[in-house]
Amino acid sequence: MQPDMLSTGQGILASQPFSALLGAELTAFAPGLATIELANRADFAQQFGLVHGGVLSYLADNALTFAGGTVLGASVLTAEYKINYVRAARGERLIARATVIAATARQAVCRCDVFIVSNGSETLCATAQGTIVKTGD
Repeated sequence: MQPDMLSTGQGILASQPFSALLGAELTAFAPGLATIELANRADFAQQFGLVHGGVLSYLADNALTFAGGTVLGASVLTAEYKINYVRAARGERLIARATVIAATARQAVCRCDVFIVSNGSETLCATAQGTIVKTGD
């Protein structure tokens, strides 16, 4: 991992008010990949005590976009993404790991797996795929 790249990415994430509100942390950021982590909190739960799907979706969306940005540059947005919730999420920490599958000069197709950590063990709870597009030069 390139330390300069990671600290730059962490600064970008910190500048996002919503990400700061949730307490998101960029823990890996290198060409073609990004990892965003989030400590689970009681106020992230839905009525059954599970992590709300919106929190999982936020993590996937942002990790996809950060990964795409590693190959397209900083001016990127999510054009679309699809998420599959594969298992209920209950645990201490969430980890979203995104990678670039394919890229052109204008867009990147990326994949993201979201894990819940419970008692030190990671369990896949969602997977997403999206298209990230370059918005400027």
